[in-house]
Amino acid sequence: MSVLKCPRCAIDMKSVMIGQAPVRECDRCEGLWLDAPVFKLICADREQQSVILGEAVATEHKPPIAYEEQVRYIPCPHCRELMNRINFAKCSDVIVDVCKGHGTWFDRDELRRIVEFLRGGGMELAREQERHEREFQQEKLHGDLLRGAPPKATVQFTSYSFTSDDERLGGLSATRDLLKFLIE
Repeated sequence: MSVLKCPRCAIDMKSVMIGQAPVRECDRCEGLWLDAPVFKLICADREQQSVILGEAVATEHKPPIAYEEQVRYIPCPHCRELMNRINFAKCSDVIVDVCKGHGTWFDRDELRRIVEFLRGGGMELAREQERHEREFQQEKLHGDLLRGAPPKATVQFTSYSFTSDDERLGGLSATRDLLKFLIE
């Protein structure tokens, strides 16, 4: 593994293993860098999660690190582009820094908090919330269509001439299926 700088402290991170997962750790801020496939492994593997929770118990006595109150975007250790800040699973209340192409940065204790979220059924809760939101949006669209309300999105149609009845019927069938999907 090549040498990577901590996105917060700008010092070299050391390579460590958490169970079977190779990660980078900053000695100063105790943040962790996980490459994208490693984070997927941890999210899917309960054994890996147990290792992380076990290591977190060993460091619980350490005092919290004070971070600046102002939100600060940090660069990816690989490409140096500023990472996106996201609330993991949209409802975990753990904000992590993500570079879609390379991986995720976890400030101290954030990985542990995500594992606790996963182990506590958080992903099922997130999926349920997404399902409810989709159902709500479909019901709203259906109600708007029944009331004759104009659609929120503007669709521009262009003329198209079909060369055969089969093409025309295929296009009508596809349009009907799309409308059926949107309304139901």
